[in-house]
Amino acid sequence: MKTLLETIDLRKTYKSGKISVEALRGINLRIREGELTAIMGPSGCGKSSLMHILGAMTKATAGKVLIEGSDIAGMGDDELTRIRREKIGFVFQKFNLLPTLTARGNIDVARYLHGSRNGHEAHLAEILQLLMIEDKMRRKPFELSGGEQQRVAIARALAVKPAILLADEPTGSLDSRNSEIVLNMFRELNRRFRQTIILVTHNPELVTYTDRLVEMRDGLIVSDNDPWDTDGELADRSAPSHV
Repeated sequence: MKTLLETIDLRKTYKSGKISVEALRGINLRIREGELTAIMGPSGCGKSSLMHILGAMTKATAGKVLIEGSDIAGMGDDELTRIRREKIGFVFQKFNLLPTLTARGNIDVARYLHGSRNGHEAHLAEILQLLMIEDKMRRKPFELSGGEQQRVAIARALAVKPAILLADEPTGSLDSRNSEIVLNMFRELNRRFRQTIILVTHNPELVTYTDRLVEMRDGLIVSDNDPWDTDGELADRSAPSHV
């Protein structure tokens, strides 16, 4: 199975005056194409720093980050912007929708920035159908529920067909019912499109929807139930049904 993303001895140190804080202390992680992974840990464990580096939003202090074989750790700002635009989709806890635009307008802005404003129409239609928001496209964010806003944010991230979808506490602003709906949709997106998804969370309930759990503590990976065997084949993709 193709390795899509890999970190090698990844480190991140934040400095404030004479004080240094090691957020990441040597992370070695391999994510394969089509994998649905949860990265979990308590606040301050380094998972957000890791996500920002994987998403090309923050530079590492040391180590390598390989996305489809290219090391982004040494790239300049222009190259990192291209990686974010072409390779990575983001879903955040707070949705981050533009309030003055309709749901469709928010999606089209992302497609325009990506350079695919008039492309991937069939793919987008399938995404909207799966997320059950085809009839919400003319509404503005304030006219949508929290769960609907999050689904629009997911559609926006996936409309450009990113190699990797990064979701940072994607159910953190949702009630339990909407959280269940959104997590089921992540699972179905992974199954139907083989979309590689990394969910970053502190919520242990979320991990029951994923193939793999990576646990972090104090800037280190302390547990990883990688389900892939040494030949790169997934041993068992079965998961509990939550529908």
